Amino acid sequence: MLTSLLIANRGEIACRIIRTARRLGIRTIAVYSDADAQALHVRQADEAVHIGPSPARESYLVGEKIIAAAKQTGAEAIHPGYGFLSENADFAQAVIDAGIIWVGPHPASIRAMGLKDAAKERMIAAGVPVTPGYLGEDQSPERLAAEAAKVGYPVLIKAVAGGGGKGMRRVDDPAGFADALLSCQREAASSFGNTQVLIEKYILSPRHIEVQVFGDTHGNVVHLFERDCSLQRRHQKVIEEAPAPGMDEATREAICAAAVKAAKAVDYVGAGTIEFIADASEGLRADRIWFMEMNTRLQVEHPVTEEITGQDLVEWQLRVASGEALPKRQDELAINGWAIEARLYAEDPRTGFLPSTGTLSDLHLSQLVRVESGVEKGAVISPYYDPMIAKLVVHAPDRGGAADKLARACDSVVTWPVRNNAGFLSALLHAEGFRSGDMTTGYIDANMERLLETNRLTDAQLQPVAGQLFHQAGGSLAALNPEDFSSKPGDIWHGLIGFRVNREARRTMWLIADGDLKESAIGTVPTGGGGGHSLLRGIDDDILVIDRGWPHLIQQARSSGTTAGAASDGAILSPMPGRIIAVEVSAGEAVSKGQKLVTLEAMKMEHSLIAPFDGTVTELNAETGGQVSEGAVLARIERAE
Repeated sequence: MLTSLLIANRGEIACRIIRTARRLGIRTIAVYSDADAQALHVRQADEAVHIGPSPARESYLVGEKIIAAAKQTGAEAIHPGYGFLSENADFAQAVIDAGIIWVGPHPASIRAMGLKDAAKERMIAAGVPVTPGYLGEDQSPERLAAEAAKVGYPVLIKAVAGGGGKGMRRVDDPAGFADALLSCQREAASSFGNTQVLIEKYILSPRHIEVQVFGDTHGNVVHLFERDCSLQRRHQKVIEEAPAPGMDEATREAICAAAVKAAKAVDYVGAGTIEFIADASEGLRADRIWFMEMNTRLQVEHPVTEEITGQDLVEWQLRVASGEALPKRQDELAINGWAIEARLYAEDPRTGFLPSTGTLSDLHLSQLVRVESGVEKGAVISPYYDPMIAKLVVHAPDRGGAADKLARACDSVVTWPVRNNAGFLSALLHAEGFRSGDMTTGYIDANMERLLETNRLTDAQLQPVAGQLFHQAGGSLAALNPEDFSSKPGDIWHGLIGFRVNREARRTMWLIADGDLKESAIGTVPTGGGGGHSLLRGIDDDILVIDRGWPHLIQQARSSGTTAGAASDGAILSPMPGRIIAVEVSAGEAVSKGQKLVTLEAMKMEHSLIAPFDGTVTELNAETGGQVSEGAVLARIERAE
């Protein structure tokens, strides 16, 4: 077994690896950038080495610094985690050349599967079915457009070096192809340094099914069954589960056998995932499932596989890297129960899922589920890295029980003042389409409006909050049961809905609820109360209501004319710190409502800022390549007469 391990990553995966390594008696070394100097993974490791400034391209993506840190600390091996350098064949080779053990597949295997076009050609040769498309060297826009027409719309443009949902665009008709191609290539260049793309037929009822595979240096390859990752937004996975709903044994046997065949075709060693696209228009069928790509690393969603198999996949990685054979044979692996994972992100679904940054002054995550996180109360969510706060993972005897358990965990999440997507996750877990298992990769987009509907407080829910604010301001609460409230900021109150009320309230007061001015009765809850169960938290003189995962800040208005402050009409503000990658308009130009004005790159994603109404650009402060801060006025639109 290895004796020391450097983890070339950060956040929750670094903490996850440290946990297993410590159990196995392996000394751990963390690396960190300026932004992560006080990070949880740094404090949990036995030793830590500073590797540079906050931007990943100057720290976590600099292979020379990682290897130097390993040599400096005498690390026997390097584990890359996922993301960053985990699928960089040149880095893997440099680690090996430095005499350090690489916890991952052979560099040749990474190269073989790293470019999607070459990987598909190899799979075709190995007899693994692949989706129809174009994999050619001619990358001219004219040739790509012609091939898209030949495949038939809708098509998917994919960066050949892509991963994690980056560098992918769906195109529904020829008119949108050129813009989508340019945007895809631009994102691919930024994320992977490679603009080459492939064209793939877009399946209209797609399910994303992937199979966990594992190989060792003794020629053994096994699978650890499938995961369903169909619930996605902008090609980013949101909720993953294992096993896949609706998967019969014959189809499971076929898809898992194909995955093992794919791994063997590249002499695979270590943890990997074979990703398939399934046409679910007639349910899951073996003849309607095609190879998409292989991820030559551990996946973010690996915990659901661990939960249904009882295996520690990080331990498997470390044992294989130590030269041991796989811990289990195929016939010793079985599915037990159901597991679901939700990705809790620092983002606000109410503002188009824009990332949210800042200090986690308040943090509560359920202790009744498995929590994989790299942050704690007081930590800073920075704009430099992926905005994941935690993964919430549950296991239960059946799918319904797992969904109920995970929904309850999402309902109680608090990450104030950083916004999160817990309410959206809860709504998704309760949605009829999810419960029935009848969902595709387009389910979230098709049902977005309905999934956001739970983000509302009823009048009945506001009334006891009004009573609490009235009480804190020194008013009388004769109409309320004092056992139902605490006036101490910072306390947690349960049971918002269903208060026992002694008599009718006689007063109203003005509140600012999520920035909107509302008049509310004080303390009266109608019979039946609106249903649900909410959590209250005192935030200074205000109240934070967590209702089905959605946070609502309730403040007492100082007068009936009080309104939430906002930028002047027509101001286009930067929603977060980031880099301007495209300016689509010029000063003096007439624009239409919804027209793209500026494209901002932040937290590894592109964000388009659009015109709020028809008008003229009277001010333009954005320059391509420029860095901007949150709240900066990038442009100003004067409304058309």
